[in-house]
Amino acid sequence: QVQLVESGGGLVQAGGSLRLSCAVSGSISIFSINTMGWYRQAPGKQRELVAVITRGGTTNYADSVKGRFTISRDNAKMVYLQMNSLKPEDTAVYYCKALVVPRDYWGQGTQVTVSS
Repeated sequence: QVQLVESGGGLVQAGGSLRLSCAVSGSISIFSINTMGWYRQAPGKQRELVAVITRGGTTNYADSVKGRFTISRDNAKMVYLQMNSLKPEDTAVYYCKALVVPRDYWGQGTQVTVSS
């Protein structure tokens, strides 16, 4: 059974920083974990991509977070999202996603609230 567990959300003032973490657990080979990423969903809006990183380290970001957020992974089972210069519009539930061949898995989400 594959599980993704996020941590690191919370309440922060505009201009502040947060670091999200996501761990993949389960009896799986690290070689089956491919692209990992972060998505977010604000109230009344669709879930959107924030950032993704391949197993080889290639990254891609939403235009709205470029230059402020950094995605990284230190091994096949952990992915992070460093969020700097946070804005109120970054407020959302943030979800971790991992492609564990042959399917995607999602975490339960962690709330990020940025106050103005």
